[in-house]
Amino acid sequence: MPDERASGAGRLLTGMAWSALLVALWLWGRDVTEVPMAVSPTTGDVAAAGRPGHALPPAHDPLPPARPGALTITTANIRAPIEPHGLTRQGAVEPPPFTRPGAVAWYQGGPAPGSPGAAVLVGHLDTDRAPAVFSALGDLGPGEKIGVTRADGSTAEFTVEDVAVFTKDRFDAAKAYGPRRPDRAELRLITCGGNYDRERRSYSANIVVSAYLTDTTAPFATTDIRKA
Repeated sequence: MPDERASGAGRLLTGMAWSALLVALWLWGRDVTEVPMAVSPTTGDVAAAGRPGHALPPAHDPLPPARPGALTITTANIRAPIEPHGLTRQGAVEPPPFTRPGAVAWYQGGPAPGSPGAAVLVGHLDTDRAPAVFSALGDLGPGEKIGVTRADGSTAEFTVEDVAVFTKDRFDAAKAYGPRRPDRAELRLITCGGNYDRERRSYSANIVVSAYLTDTTAPFATTDIRKA
C-alpha cells in the first residue's frame, strides 16, 4: 500500500507539473513580445510549413536527466548557449533578455533535452537592430539534425519531425508542445512568427519546431540535474 500511494502521488505531481507547464507555454505563446529589426520585420511562415517526404530515423531510448549546455543546428548556422529559465511574474516562460539575443532559454520546470518528455527551448526571432538566435528557425525541415550538449558529457542528437506555425488567437499549448509519444525524448524549439503588430508590439503567431531524440554521442552517466 505505501508504494501504491507513493506511485499515485507521483503521477498526480507529474500531472500537476505538466498542467502548469501548459499554462505557462500558453501564456508565453500569447504574450511574448518582440521588437522587429528595422530592415526586415517579416517572418518565415511559408517555410515553416515543413517539407514532407523525408524518411525519418527510429527514436533512440531516452537518456538520464542532465542539464543542457549548448544548442547546435548546423544547417541554420545556430550555435548558442542554453540558459535555465523559469517563469515570469505573469506566469509565462521567461525568454533570454534582449541583451543576450544569441542565447536560448530552457524551461527548467519541464524535462531536460534527451530525457523522457518534451523539453522546451525558447529564443528570440530578432531585436530592433538585427536577427536573433532563432531568426532562421522557420527554415528548418523534417530530417534536419539538432544537437544539444549536456552536463554529463554527452551530446543528444535530435531529428526534426515537423515545423509549424500556431496563431496566437487559436493557440493550443497541449497540441503544440505536448509529448507525442510517452516513450520518447522530444524537443520543442519556439520563437515568434507571423505578422508583427506595431501597435501591440507583438507577433501574431509562434513557430514551433518539433524534434525527437535519434542518437547520442559520448558515454553518459546519471546526473542529478539540480546539481549540474
